Amino acid sequence: MPQDDVFAPSWAPRMLSILRIMTALLFLAHGTQKLFGFPAPQYMPAAFTMGWCAAVIELVGGVLLTLGLFTRAAAFICAGEMAFAYFIAHFPKSFFPAVNGGDAAVLFCFVFLYLFVAGGGTWSVDAARNRV
Repeated sequence: MPQDDVFAPSWAPRMLSILRIMTALLFLAHGTQKLFGFPAPQYMPAAFTMGWCAAVIELVGGVLLTLGLFTRAAAFICAGEMAFAYFIAHFPKSFFPAVNGGDAAVLFCFVFLYLFVAGGGTWSVDAARNRV
């Protein structure tokens, strides 16, 4: 193994967990904004509307992904929500994410797709459950 590859193998699973946790916390904040007006007030969608369903997915998915519990299923659902959000809310404005304001939706979608494939990493409830 080349000298520069010594660091990466031991830290890659940990960095996967850090990526999962930080992404999930950012995603969770979108759900709490819509449902509870925290950390900053945003429109609060009426119950059982499309916006409310999105907020519930962001809240529940954000909590599950932060914990690393049911990571693959939660990530798959969250990726789908972000793809749907992009094509419903952003794409009609412009083809380019930098122009239509959809860069966050695209990034969330692809990070969640990665988590769907890679799992939650070593620091996750899923990993702890599999060790037992």
